[in-house]
Amino acid sequence: MWIDDTTGRSLNHPGVEAVIVAAETSLHPEVCAAAANAGKHIILQKPMALSLEGCDQIIEAVRRNKVRFSLAWQMRVDPQNLKIREILEQGLLGKVVMFRRKHCLATHIWPDFDKTWHVKPELNRGLWMDDAAHPFDLVLWLFGKPRSVFAEIDTLLSPKIPDDNGIAVFRTQTGAIVEVVSSFTANAGENNTEIHGDKGTLLQFYGDAVSTGTPRRGPGPSLCWLLNGEPQWTDSGIQTPSSHADRLRALTRPMVDCLKGTGAPIATAEEGREVTEMLLASYESALTGRRIDFPFKG
Repeated sequence: MWIDDTTGRSLNHPGVEAVIVAAETSLHPEVCAAAANAGKHIILQKPMALSLEGCDQIIEAVRRNKVRFSLAWQMRVDPQNLKIREILEQGLLGKVVMFRRKHCLATHIWPDFDKTWHVKPELNRGLWMDDAAHPFDLVLWLFGKPRSVFAEIDTLLSPKIPDDNGIAVFRTQTGAIVEVVSSFTANAGENNTEIHGDKGTLLQFYGDAVSTGTPRRGPGPSLCWLLNGEPQWTDSGIQTPSSHADRLRALTRPMVDCLKGTGAPIATAEEGREVTEMLLASYESALTGRRIDFPFKG
């Protein structure tokens, strides 16, 4: 494996069977289409593209060239999130009426972050587009495509670094209220996920990069639930990794299996498009002050 900052050497090399695309977001359609046209299987970092047209360009190239493709969402391979999905599928909490997810970073208080490509409009659309993509995909994975979204996204610290804080409220197809909060000015955290159903409540702690690195206030479960009538919380026994890098390393095996054709994609190109649609709709809501219904044409 080598790291290449140009596409030519990798895509023309007969010994290269697959590529991991971690280029600036605006370049994803161009690079992925070139890789697919060269017959290379593709792992793509988030978000898929900055527009639905860009997503469609990738999907068309992948289908036409019959190459394997996956988005690299670490939240889909996190053991705690897999357990949450299992609990929801089993109906353990009953009818889910409220889901809350907090997903934070400290990027906007890092020195010199204003000099990175993430804040350049020709390469990206701010950190909300770049990293709120993670919890948006979690919502899609757990609940399916939502019915609508209302959002507030703003730049509250430095005008050089857009989208430092935001909140999106989705309504699922079953009517549940789903809240996603992302602050990129957070230096600590603790509680990341709350799910409330008519049979119980689930809590998850230390589920993002900021909270994983936060000093713990004491021992306690990382993922637990309390069902109606039960005297105490049930601990999942699934501990938070010692560092957020462990979550990223957990992507390795599923990515390799997908590229070899022995495992399913972590997320399909079509799912990546749906996440982009959700992100673009949230921006539209924040700009207009309106609730946006799906499908959203971008």
